[in-house]
Amino acid sequence: MSALVAFSIGFATLATTSFGQEGPAIFSLPAGCTAFLTVQSNDCSVDHHFTCEGDPAGHQQRVSLTERGLTYIGSINSETQWVGSYHPFTGHSERLSPVENDPASFTELTITGKDTFDFETLSDEIGTTRYVGQDELTGRTITIDGIDLEETKYQIRALAPDGTELWSAEGNEFISRRWRMFLAGTGTVTTPTDSFEKDDSPVEFIFPGETGFLSANPKHGCGVMLSSFTPLD
Repeated sequence: MSALVAFSIGFATLATTSFGQEGPAIFSLPAGCTAFLTVQSNDCSVDHHFTCEGDPAGHQQRVSLTERGLTYIGSINSETQWVGSYHPFTGHSERLSPVENDPASFTELTITGKDTFDFETLSDEIGTTRYVGQDELTGRTITIDGIDLEETKYQIRALAPDGTELWSAEGNEFISRRWRMFLAGTGTVTTPTDSFEKDDSPVEFIFPGETGFLSANPKHGCGVMLSSFTPLD
């Protein structure tokens, strides 16, 4: 079974998961999947990071929930290359194209302090999108909820097949070498008709056995008008 097929089965199961009507709402993962981290973020979202039996070594999956419910399901590989995603509210999915002019590399970033990327995603619903940009370590270590994270500076452009810019973004994110992942931060997103600031920074890290692990309820920044635009999770 290919990674993409396994991922598709996973998000189909997750998308139909229902929450209990009594007691704290807990998010249930598909059989064979094990969560290792829950992150409550500043943008009224909660993320659950997990691995699944049958996935290639180093692959991780993530689900994101807001007050509206499940908003994102995605998968990355050991180099944090974005493998595939499903967006329940729009109903579209995307997958990594085999055409990669410059694959993203977490290893390159952590060794040299900088990594450029140039890759394409394929979608039956929205077509091909090219992503070009770079991540660079700033040299700063930020401690959030007792967890040390390294700050990055990023730039990214999303392009249509004809080269038209669909959107761009720049700002700061975080990486964890321990978990081999990026965590969202702050930035400016620019579209052909608008530009806005966002702050998706983590606030709490919750581990198995701790209160709030796998909670379906976001805690921070809720009730504030937030942009519904999510360029690439």
